[in-house]
Amino acid sequence: MVVNNYDEALEFIHGRTQFKKIPTLKRMQYLLEKLGNPHVGGKFIHVTGTNGKGSTTAYLRDLIKATGYSVGTFTSPFIQKFNERIAINGNMISDEDLLELVRVIEPIVNKMDEDKQSEFGGPTEFEIITAMMFLYFKQQAVDYAVIEVGIGGKFDSTNVLTPILSVITNVRMDHNKILGDTLKEIAFQKSGIIKNNQPTILGDILPKPKQVLIEAAQQKNSLVYEMGQEFIYKKAPTMHWGEKFSFHGMGYDIQKIKISMQGQHQVKNAALAIAAFIKFAEMENIEISTNLIKDAIEKTSWQGRLELVNQEPLIVLDGAHNLAAIQEIKKVLREKFSDREIYVIISILEDKAADEMIAELLTLKNVHLVVTTFNAHRKVTNLKYLKEKFPNVKQAKSWQEALLEVTNLMSMEDMILFTGSLYFISEVRKYFK
Repeated sequence: MVVNNYDEALEFIHGRTQFKKIPTLKRMQYLLEKLGNPHVGGKFIHVTGTNGKGSTTAYLRDLIKATGYSVGTFTSPFIQKFNERIAINGNMISDEDLLELVRVIEPIVNKMDEDKQSEFGGPTEFEIITAMMFLYFKQQAVDYAVIEVGIGGKFDSTNVLTPILSVITNVRMDHNKILGDTLKEIAFQKSGIIKNNQPTILGDILPKPKQVLIEAAQQKNSLVYEMGQEFIYKKAPTMHWGEKFSFHGMGYDIQKIKISMQGQHQVKNAALAIAAFIKFAEMENIEISTNLIKDAIEKTSWQGRLELVNQEPLIVLDGAHNLAAIQEIKKVLREKFSDREIYVIISILEDKAADEMIAELLTLKNVHLVVTTFNAHRKVTNLKYLKEKFPNVKQAKSWQEALLEVTNLMSMEDMILFTGSLYFISEVRKYFK
């Protein structure tokens, strides 16, 4: 197949299988070897965790960018356009550059597919995207790159790099079929990004999975900097959209930090990023200041995370896609929006804990739920099944129908929240943006 244009390049990428039965990094290592090992010698910060990876990566991007260095980011999924996943200084890769990367990689992939003697076969979709990212950052000679893990860590295709430091945001239940049925099993998978003699920065992690991570770090002689120990944050009240907090630790005492994103979970993400940035700057001999940190953090935004898309009535998008994320959203709704009725339009992928997510939101008395579907590339939780589980919860055949129904019921002082999946938010956001 000759890839002639951008659409064909995306077709080639998305046409690949998503998973292989046996987890391995050998296939990824082979692909990169054929590309000249573009990841070798790169300066990376590696980020994993059940939730908060994207926001933490965004904070780190803006902090490093503020020092004058160029910084690449690798994130998933995208919200508006596929190219967002590979970016430099917040600017997504161009269609032309993406096409050229595919043209370089496609012949190698074809040979791997055709090699009947191979023990691991051709690469997956995510492995190809990861290889494209490494090659692009090498070509563009970025100074640093913040790399978000796809799933887990140990066998994730990004885990071929050697990081300056590793960051683990949290460990909660998600992707159980791949990562395991307990928090300790999931933590073991995420511990795979902890590397020999390289420091590890830990976010707010529950005791049992934290012990797994700390033991892994000890085995690899990795110094651990832990939220609640080496650094702490203190959230301050604010009447405006966003949050205020102070940061203490790692040799710094920073007061009156402002962020544009809502929720205590975003304060945690920002504090974690600050701690990682301070350690990074120390290791790289980069001069920083409290004002630089405050200015960079305040400018950071991240699409689809309690994102305000309309003022009157208040319409907010959030890609909470598992129980832990929904619990964080619930805290924000209770803390900041208890004075109004909240109409939640939710759509959840079939492989997520839809029952628990919906039940969690229903504990708020001012929440009115409408369950719906969207044009997903994966199966959405069946509406008939949810009707049996929650007979009193309203349903709509499409989110557009749900929006029309809700706007006829609400007042201008009320709020609409779209949530349940980042893929869902991606589709809805196009309507408002």
